[in-house]
Amino acid sequence: MIAIIDYGMGNLRSVEKGFERVGFPATVTADPAVIREASHIVLPGVGAFRDCMTQLEQAGFVEPILSVIAEGRPFLGICLGLQLLFSQSEEFGLHQGLGVIPGRVVRFPDGMTEQGEKLPVPHMGWNQISITAPSPLFNGIQDGSNVYFVHSYYVVPDDPAVVAATCEYGAPFCAAIRKDNLVATQFHPEKSQEIGLAMLKNFALMKG
Repeated sequence: MIAIIDYGMGNLRSVEKGFERVGFPATVTADPAVIREASHIVLPGVGAFRDCMTQLEQAGFVEPILSVIAEGRPFLGICLGLQLLFSQSEEFGLHQGLGVIPGRVVRFPDGMTEQGEKLPVPHMGWNQISITAPSPLFNGIQDGSNVYFVHSYYVVPDDPAVVAATCEYGAPFCAAIRKDNLVATQFHPEKSQEIGLAMLKNFALMKG
């Protein structure tokens, strides 16, 4: 069973529909007990880091999330769901995350340019990823594929070895990570058309 964590913030229905389209029904759940029983767990997220951490804590999701990751079950973080896995975020002050991946979440600097043109923040729309390390999420995915981003902040892992893909926006940034059975993306697979659907299928096929 694929469980999508519903803590009140996230693009849940589109993620659920994405899995359905590739033949793997998923369950949106606000019950931490369901997370404990699921074979695959998805942590989506939109909004502010601090608010999402507060919601996870109040809903009782923190301990189950940490447990299923430690057990090695397939776990997918999407966008803010990637950022929440890190030690801390600089969004609206300094806030502690789940601490699964040592590192921090930082904002794109103002004044970035490309070929003389100012780059807006947030980074929004289609952009290419460079696959830098093997990840089960990228099985059959070509390097340089276009995926869909919407974000103002990005992750900086302490250990570069967890970076599975990068993207260029003013400078290279981490677009995806992989550590054991934990995979996470800064982009939105559920909004990335056929490429993204292929990644969701790859995740559903991961073994625990």
